[in-house]
Amino acid sequence: MLSETERLKAFRQMRSSIRNSEQYLIVGIDIAKEKHHAFFGTAAGKTMCKQLIFSNDISGFELLVARAEQLRLQHQLTQVVFGMEPTANYHKPLAEYLIQRDAMVAQVSGTAVTRNRELLDNRWDKHDRKDAANVADLVGAGKCQFYDNPSQAIYDLRELLSLRRRYRKLESGLRTRIRNNLLALYFPELDRRFSTHQQDCLTIISTCFSPAVIAAMPFEEFCQHIVRRVKGKRQEAFLVDIWNTAHSSIGRPVDESVQYMAERMVVQLYQIRSDIADLDRQIFKIASSLPEYQYVISIPGFGPFITA
Repeated sequence: MLSETERLKAFRQMRSSIRNSEQYLIVGIDIAKEKHHAFFGTAAGKTMCKQLIFSNDISGFELLVARAEQLRLQHQLTQVVFGMEPTANYHKPLAEYLIQRDAMVAQVSGTAVTRNRELLDNRWDKHDRKDAANVADLVGAGKCQFYDNPSQAIYDLRELLSLRRRYRKLESGLRTRIRNNLLALYFPELDRRFSTHQQDCLTIISTCFSPAVIAAMPFEEFCQHIVRRVKGKRQEAFLVDIWNTAHSSIGRPVDESVQYMAERMVVQLYQIRSDIADLDRQIFKIASSLPEYQYVISIPGFGPFITA
């Protein structure tokens, strides 16, 4: 299989010479979940096969390659170029299959496909056969991009970072729901301290969320519910403030169902944070094995995740 450097060099040469050329067989592929549609033609506008429908599996991929090779030999062309528009993750198995066989693979942007669609026949309608021809038209005009096929480590790193972003979004949403749906309604005074004493606030929410219950406790008993040992004057001042505030809280009464909901939300938040910590360790493990990582992270302002 060609290296990424060799693939990039071949792609640049192809893109600089493909326009109006009769030497390239261009295969435009409209990607779908189960079945793909392919169009075969040349950059000069000659159509060789209007449509080939093939399944998203090994037999379908082999059918595509065999049909392309048959047309290339039949019309005495020198090279086949496969073009596709990235669609979710459905295009990746096909692209990797073609790259492993040293085929020329190019991608076109969704914006270019949309803007070029009406220029084919001056209409806005959209269907699979026309989309495949649209992709081929863009590739034939050289309006395509290099299809990046990174190493397995880089690929895994990208997927893990994407998963981490989703987890961070879940964490932020859950933290916001705790503040807006629980604290704002049942203990508004506690919400004002949430940013500066988040850990203690979460413990209060999960163990004794009701201001009435807190007010009925002696201060020492309240402290034992929240922490095993007061770690300093700042934490002690916070606990005293919350205990005093609970006596005059304007929040709604907290019943058993509300306390259960509060406990579950805090448990879920801790679980998400634990998962993020596990992800961070896996990301660092993969990133630190890459020689480029050590160089990039040495740049001032580049942290581990920006570097990764």
